[in-house]
Parts: sequence; structure tokens; C-alpha cells
Amino acid sequence: MKKTIAIIGSSGAIGNSICEVLLNQYPIKKLYKFSRKIQSKDTDKIKNIVIDIEDENSIKESVKHIPKDVKFDLIFVATGLLHNENEIFPEKSIKDINTDMFEKVLLVNAIGPALIGKYFIPLLKKDIKSVFAFLSAKVGSISDNKIGGWYSYRASKAALNQIIKNFSIETRRTNNNAIFVGLQPGTVKSFLSKPFQKNVNSQKLFTPNYSAKKLLKLIDSLDHEDSGKLFSWNGEEIQP
Repeated sequence: MKKTIAIIGSSGAIGNSICEVLLNQYPIKKLYKFSRKIQSKDTDKIKNIVIDIEDENSIKESVKHIPKDVKFDLIFVATGLLHNENEIFPEKSIKDINTDMFEKVLLVNAIGPALIGKYFIPLLKKDIKSVFAFLSAKVGSISDNKIGGWYSYRASKAALNQIIKNFSIETRRTNNNAIFVGLQPGTVKSFLSKPFQKNVNSQKLFTPNYSAKKLLKLIDSLDHEDSGKLFSWNGEEIQP
């Protein structure tokens, strides 16, 4: 059966690779690509839509570009912020905590995805299995935190994991075929991980394409008991 899929953050390293793998290896009816800037032309299979996940009105307006009769098999939120070229960086100690930086990371990694859920959850298919997946991170696990640091990023991903759990509980009342999961993609060769790649074993530093294939395979294997959980790229569940 051909699938209708939405990728939010389609211009990022993982989001773009997810789109490429889907178009090349999966039976796609329509792929809706959401990003800040249009990266490609619309085709019979592809619809590009502008979205700014930091702006609730932009998220709300983006949904209006989806035909009213369209429901999704998969919605994948592939956005995230760890650092940028200027003022955002992972804190090494308490003294690095900064209000503006903390708010920005929370906005992108937790508030934005929560707002996406607000407007996109009603667009999931109800008659068959549907999946709402979010890129998360193992460092969002409180029980796994052994070295500290990265205050805003850890807190934002822990918040996201809680949001995913809440989505799974509330949506079950109206759509018991929907599955909500957080996904840890591994360390991927991308802008997000570039400053930290030198400390990663080369065998554990993945190309975006490799990670995308692993994540899509994992999504295919999910069942309803997995809803509300966080999984690593290799299928291992990560405890909160």
C-alpha cells in the first residue's frame, strides 16, 4: 500500500536523507516536505511547504496547505538544536547557563515539537497503524546521565520525551492505532554533531543515509506497545 508521509525538517541532514530513502525505496503516494526554505520543486509525489517550528502561527498556517481529505501514515519531526555558529553551545558547567540560550534550545527541541503535535496529530490515519516520530536523544534520559553538562540540550530532550509520552496517552482515547515514539539516530555526520565527531569511534559515526535507513526500518517494526517510548537507531529501548 502506498503511503502518505510528512517530514518536518526536511532540509536537515537526517530529514533530507529520510526523504531520499522514502522516495527511492518505499511505495510513496505523497511526500509532504516541511522546512524553513523550499529546497526542491513540487512533483506528483512531492509537496513542499514552508514551516517555522519556532512560530505557532507558521505551524498553524502550514497545515492549511494540506488537502482536507489527506491523512498520514507517518509524520516524522526531524528538527533539533544543539549549537549554532554564534551564541548557542552545549554548556560544560553551571557557569555557562544562559537564559536566552536555554530558552532558544527549549523552543526548538521541546516547544516546537509540542506545537507540531497540537496541529498535526488530527492528521494521522485512524483506521490503520500510523506513526508520529520525533528525533530525540539518549542524553535526554535522566537515568542514563552519568557525566552531567549539556544542561539545556539534556533538559529539552527530557522534556520532549515526556511530551511524546503525553501524546501517546491522550491520543489513545481517540486514535488507538496511532504510535508515538522518540528516536535516537546515533551520532550522524551533520552540522549538529560536527564539533564532537573527533571523539567518536569511526565505526559509530554514521552517514545520514545509514541512520535514515535504520530509523525507517525501526518505524516499520513498531507496534502499539511501543507508543510513548524512546528507541535507539538499533531498536534498543532507552529508559527515561
